[in-house]
Amino acid sequence: MDFSDRTVGHYQVMNRLGEGAMGVVYRALDSRLDREVAIKFLPQHLWADEAARNRMKAEARAASVLDHPNIATIHDIGETPETGLYIVMAYYAGEPLSRRIRSGALTTAQSVDFAMQVARGLARAHENGIVHRDIKPDNLMVTADGLLKILDFGLAKSESLDLTAPGTILGTPAFMSPEQLRGERVDHRCDLWALGVVLYYMLTGRRPFPGKSIHL
Repeated sequence: MDFSDRTVGHYQVMNRLGEGAMGVVYRALDSRLDREVAIKFLPQHLWADEAARNRMKAEARAASVLDHPNIATIHDIGETPETGLYIVMAYYAGEPLSRRIRSGALTTAQSVDFAMQVARGLARAHENGIVHRDIKPDNLMVTADGLLKILDFGLAKSESLDLTAPGTILGTPAFMSPEQLRGERVDHRCDLWALGVVLYYMLTGRRPFPGKSIHL
């Protein structure tokens, strides 16, 4: 379903920005405050999936309490019969870190700078008992002025809430720690492992674990 050129509440949806397994993101205009925002819609085939709905709500709650320059800001959450559940976030002009890396390995100084920014954002999350569990270049936005933003807390777990059943493997295999790949309970250290993998990727232009499945 395409939401382009629709009005959702007081948001005028414009162009599509990207898509993942748990959401489709569009650029939109907040007509009340006259600002651009990004809206993440739950895919239509998941509208009736209670677990998927709970994950999106948990994502909004998790990210909204983390007021930090290196974490994307959540503005609102809503739902309509025509569009399903959605999250309204700040819109950042820039590009995903993954696109930046596809142009070639980054300099050492740039790689360290980005890694430090991710680490500062993760430190805030971990201080609040939140583990991201899906740190990867696609979930790291580099703004036009070089500020890095951690996106997509859709797989995050907190000390008070974990929607993952024991033995369930969620995340991106190439960036997951061994315990996460085994479906074991994880803590903040899985995010630090993933950050190490991202740093390697930035410095070399290739992933340290190039297999196509969790078994390779």
